[in-house]
Amino acid sequence: VQLQASGGGLVQPGGSLRLSCAASGFTFDDFAIAWFRQAPGKDREGVSCISSSGTSTDYADSVKGRFTISRDNAQNTVYMQMNSLRLEDTAIYYCATVAGHCVFTLGPITPVNWGQGTLVTVSS
Repeated sequence: VQLQASGGGLVQPGGSLRLSCAASGFTFDDFAIAWFRQAPGKDREGVSCISSSGTSTDYADSVKGRFTISRDNAQNTVYMQMNSLRLEDTAIYYCATVAGHCVFTLGPITPVNWGQGTLVTVSS
């Protein structure tokens, strides 16, 4: 199983970035995929999740209305469009396959396989 996140960078507050997660080595459309992030000195937290078919998505409250997760099963890729970025969005962002539910209100989303992260820095 391989997951490779990309698309991070330096952006000013209010700016946008689009992250990609390229997957290989497994049947991509059998798995929900989530984005997590880890800010300096903080625990890793779930950010967004998309079902295996792509028909269902969910978000952490901190990013709801600003981030959009999507997937292209033909390309084995998940995306996350991040708009209206804030200083507190600065973190390393990771994608992961998910076991169980993909709904934040049901409890923690359980990652199974992690990819390498991509650094997002929001700074003026």
